[in-house]
Amino acid sequence: MAGRTFDSRLFVGTGKYASHELMRDALDASGCRVVTVAVRRERLYNDRGQSLLEFIDLTRYTILPNTAGCFTLDDAVRVARLGRDLLDQLGNPGASWVKLEVLGDRKTLLPDPAATIQATRELVKDGFQVLAYSSDDPIAALRIKDAGAASVMPAGSPIGSGRGIANPANITLCLELLKQGDPDYPVIVDAGVGAASDAAVAMELGADGVLLNTAVAHAKDPVSMARAMRLACEAGRLSYLAGRIPRKLHASASSPWDGTIAPAHAIPGE
Repeated sequence: MAGRTFDSRLFVGTGKYASHELMRDALDASGCRVVTVAVRRERLYNDRGQSLLEFIDLTRYTILPNTAGCFTLDDAVRVARLGRDLLDQLGNPGASWVKLEVLGDRKTLLPDPAATIQATRELVKDGFQVLAYSSDDPIAALRIKDAGAASVMPAGSPIGSGRGIANPANITLCLELLKQGDPDYPVIVDAGVGAASDAAVAMELGADGVLLNTAVAHAKDPVSMARAMRLACEAGRLSYLAGRIPRKLHASASSPWDGTIAPAHAIPGE
């Protein structure tokens, strides 16, 4: 994705943890290789003056700077450039990447589609690899791809809601449109995951990966939940590749009726 190859399909955020130490342990348990970080100063330091980045192994993880909390095109572009400057100084390969969020309002935290498209175009011109947060509207997702996004990241459900994949049909349509003629185009389901089963569903639909934060950070045991998410992404991907059986209205016996002990007239349905 965006010129790089990873051995994990799980992307994990760094916000909302009780401590930086807990975040560090959860990232390790998740097996992720890409970590999202909101780059504004007040998100990088805790009340003890400790930097979030002190607890992230910059040789192990690719940092994906995040424009979280931005509601205008100008703010998102400015924050993206701040993130690039910071990671350039640290020598991290995520310096030219940005997870673009341009939110529409504070209640739903859903993206502003027009501003997201405009910001994508501007940041691509500025040399960024843009991984853009989108709603699950397949047409909006396609327009963001057309604007030059290296990956479109449709929401499973609103940020932090824990509702899982609210509209599986819409995610499927996003995948079909975004990958039409371009099967390797990466589509990451972003936001709304509440449990490992939600991550597995996203992967079984054919998503290339899952990005999550709150489901791990606010779990009773974040480290165990991080491991569960890791296994769920692996299982969901394997299930997708294996190919599920068709759904049927009626039962279908797993063994033939021939040779059964019951007489033919006793077989249900005969």
